[in-house]
Amino acid sequence: MNILFYITPKSEVAYLYDTDTVRQAMEKMESHRYSAIPIISKNGGRYLGTLTEGDLLWIIKENNIFTIHDAENISIMQIKRNRDNEPVGVDADMEDLINKSMNQNFVPIIDGGKCFIGIIKRKDIIQYLNQKLMKYQQAAK
Repeated sequence: MNILFYITPKSEVAYLYDTDTVRQAMEKMESHRYSAIPIISKNGGRYLGTLTEGDLLWIIKENNIFTIHDAENISIMQIKRNRDNEPVGVDADMEDLINKSMNQNFVPIIDGGKCFIGIIKRKDIIQYLNQKLMKYQQAAK
């Protein structure tokens, strides 16, 4: 099964650039209702990691950020991230996606040059598994 059938392409995914600030991250995550968001390099589009709401809370606490103006002066690359969502290449198989999705709500997809091309959401992986189960159950009847 080609995993690209399940990809949400970069053009349809909200993401952050490594040059963005904490304020920009907070605003983008709020407007898209994301609890985690990919970070890519502005130069070259390489996947760099994943920023989560928890990561933002820690930087806000550690830097005593009390106004949105305070958040404009801190780069997201200064944030210590708890853990990054592990990406897979375009040639990965569904088993790789399933294993990764157990611990992350989306799997970043990268090309051969490690450039970010999109994500596959946990929801899409669950739908794939549900379809397989339904086919298996129908065949067993």
